[in-house]
Amino acid sequence: MKLMFIADIHGDLQCLEQALDMFKREAADYLIVLGDALYHGPRNPIPPGYAPKETCELLNRFRDKIIAVRGNCDGEVDQMVLDYPMMGDYAVVLDQGRRFFLTHGHRYPVEQASLGTGDVYAYGHIHYPVCQRNDQGIFLFNPGSVSMPKNKSVRSYGICGKEVLAVKDLGGRTLLSLDME
Repeated sequence: MKLMFIADIHGDLQCLEQALDMFKREAADYLIVLGDALYHGPRNPIPPGYAPKETCELLNRFRDKIIAVRGNCDGEVDQMVLDYPMMGDYAVVLDQGRRFFLTHGHRYPVEQASLGTGDVYAYGHIHYPVCQRNDQGIFLFNPGSVSMPKNKSVRSYGICGKEVLAVKDLGGRTLLSLDME
């Protein structure tokens, strides 16, 4: 199974369109949305492509392919317009004996995820990519932000497939990668 990860869209339609174009090009099976889909939040500037209604409509077209968790900028009003569940603070996905703990990153640190060696802690929130293995053998994976990169990073997404985790820019160029074997 091939999974694509995006986080921190913050209602930026133009960036979401680019990410969904990459979803099609990557031929991923599922799109994991790691929170902060529609609202830019009180601490962030309004993104140039800010169009939350249209962003919602576009996400809804992919509802059968989306697995989502709630971010700190997501609320019940967002769930009223999105056609897929996104109010859970975390979700767990199993793939070929590996657990993926999906969260936005503001509530459940990796220490509370109950993961073991070879499992993946996937999160958003910090707006820059992370792709590494910790001392316990758990993969820490953050796809960065689709719309508002921070820490001198670029707009990015994540891919997991064929025992490789990778973070790529919205043009498909690999920024970080890690062998999961």
